[in-house]
Amino acid sequence: MTDQYTDSTFTERRRAQLLAAPDAGSPVYPLHPVSAWLATESCTAGTLSPNGQSLAYISDRDGLPALWITTVTGGEAPFRLDTGPDHVRQVSWSPDGRWLTCLLAPFGGEQTRVVALRPDGSGLRVLAGGPGRAGTVGSWRPDGTAVGVTEASRHGRGTSTAYAVVPTTGERTELATGPAAVVCGFSPDGRHAVVRVGRRGTRQLLWVDIRTGRRARLLAEADATVADARFSADGDRLYLHTDSGREHAALLVLPITGHGGLRRGIRPSVVASRRDADLDLFALRGERIAAVWNVHGHSEVELLKPGRPSVALPSPAEVVTSCSFSRDGRWLLLGSEGPTQPPHLVRCSVPGGVLERLAPAEPPSWGADELVRPVPLRFTAEDGMELSGWWYDPRGTATGPASVPGCGPDQPTGLPAQPTVLWLHGGPEAQERPTFAPLMQELAAAGVAVFAPNVRGSSGYGRGFVNADNHERRFAAISDVAEAARFLINTGLADPTRLGVAGRSYGGYLTLAALVHFPELFRVGVDVCGMADLETFFAYTEPWIATAATTKYGDPRRDRALLRELSPIHQLERLVAPLLVVHGEHDTNVPLVEAEQVVQALRERGAAPGLLLFPDEGHEIHGTANRVTFVREVVHWLTDHLLEVDEQTA
Repeated sequence: MTDQYTDSTFTERRRAQLLAAPDAGSPVYPLHPVSAWLATESCTAGTLSPNGQSLAYISDRDGLPALWITTVTGGEAPFRLDTGPDHVRQVSWSPDGRWLTCLLAPFGGEQTRVVALRPDGSGLRVLAGGPGRAGTVGSWRPDGTAVGVTEASRHGRGTSTAYAVVPTTGERTELATGPAAVVCGFSPDGRHAVVRVGRRGTRQLLWVDIRTGRRARLLAEADATVADARFSADGDRLYLHTDSGREHAALLVLPITGHGGLRRGIRPSVVASRRDADLDLFALRGERIAAVWNVHGHSEVELLKPGRPSVALPSPAEVVTSCSFSRDGRWLLLGSEGPTQPPHLVRCSVPGGVLERLAPAEPPSWGADELVRPVPLRFTAEDGMELSGWWYDPRGTATGPASVPGCGPDQPTGLPAQPTVLWLHGGPEAQERPTFAPLMQELAAAGVAVFAPNVRGSSGYGRGFVNADNHERRFAAISDVAEAARFLINTGLADPTRLGVAGRSYGGYLTLAALVHFPELFRVGVDVCGMADLETFFAYTEPWIATAATTKYGDPRRDRALLRELSPIHQLERLVAPLLVVHGEHDTNVPLVEAEQVVQALRERGAAPGLLLFPDEGHEIHGTANRVTFVREVVHWLTDHLLEVDEQTA
């Protein structure tokens, strides 16, 4: 069925058209104008100056994620600090106000650098990372004299070493070594640190005495995960964000002795937990605690204080992505986004809950009714496990089994079936949530519905669910994709003759796996930086990524047969749907070889897959112009195969 593949020059022709646009600074497409939401500004990773008057954050308003500063009270225009051409991923303000630390990623790749610079942009210096290495930013010492950083090397054994680094001199003190190490916090007196280490799904916490180098493991469970840890202001407690001893991640507290040591035999107690929701984030300031809960994909924010009832605070949008207190504890800085709201930063008064937008200062230019709000749908896996996902309806209405009266799962809605795309998220320990998704919105505008399921292995549904796809259980996750497709068909939501599948990173892997395991279900596919061969993925990815991933996929030595059986590359003769492959040339997380071998294998069979390479991107597409190109190309590929010419609305 190789005649089903379209001409391999499809993408090259379209890209040539785009590059020929007369105004390079403002992309102009020959077919139709750019939708406003494709090139809108995103602001993330906000960090406050100690006096609460200034805000440092990451914005892509100039086309790439860069470091910006603005005043919280307004009156002054935001200004950009020059950190060079690299993408900025993280930023943190030192407690004494003298330094900013940033995580810089050349071309958005994995060989990152941690740099420190003065808030006026002067004095930039590298603290960790660089070519052949990766740096990670951790917490600051409370007095601002040192910052926790982590460094891994391509020549190492896949582990990371955590340090306390003095920015003014570059002096390093080694804290701990282990897979994916991160410095979570320092005690108020600076004598102790807590460092998170471990492979994916098994991340533990180490207590470190900085003067003696003595280390102690805090939690006994081998398969628990610690997401974060923070010392109380007086240093007599350690707050833990963990799923240790429970199904859902919660906030625990561990007492500490007056000398800063651990109390033997004392187990952590629960500060806050929910039976049906995971703790996403928490922040501390004095006795106040802000907790952000993931409740079926939506965020709920609450304020906690010992001896008092919790107080619910408003969420600026459907999903809260970051949370921190001002130093005086009078307000929270929240990062948030939703289906109609690009990533932005607001402050929320405590406890009043009054919201004020900080960056970008102006809300988006479109009306909320111009974009689709997805609705949650539930369906059942082949083995009876309950699954869910988000339904984007081109008609802009809340249609589906969960919203049509008298219509339960797998029962017909009575509505016309539509051309539909399954979109599969990465991770796999990520979660599809009602966030800002220009690709979904552009597909809906073109007349194609999107269903974004959370198959087993996704986060947000408890410890058992996120581990339900480990090793040989991954075959069940692949089957979940087919069950999602059959659910859409059985309910009459999706036209069975016009159903596509697409995904990014692990979602790209699932896309390839679904296309070879269930070729009869899908008419078209898009693989965005997905793994095709788990053996070559382990061989060529960064060693610190490979080491951390063995708990999810298997060990490349002990589990070689399993990895081979799970790899779509060995079953490509079953792939009959037209496939577009998208990849960044600087991607060393899922290396470019994964895309190259798929394209080569299909061409050797006489097929003609589409190929879209971004020479200046890594594992994610950060550049605004590249994001526009990506969305437009993917939408054109999918609509060319799912819609008749007279049905296309974009």
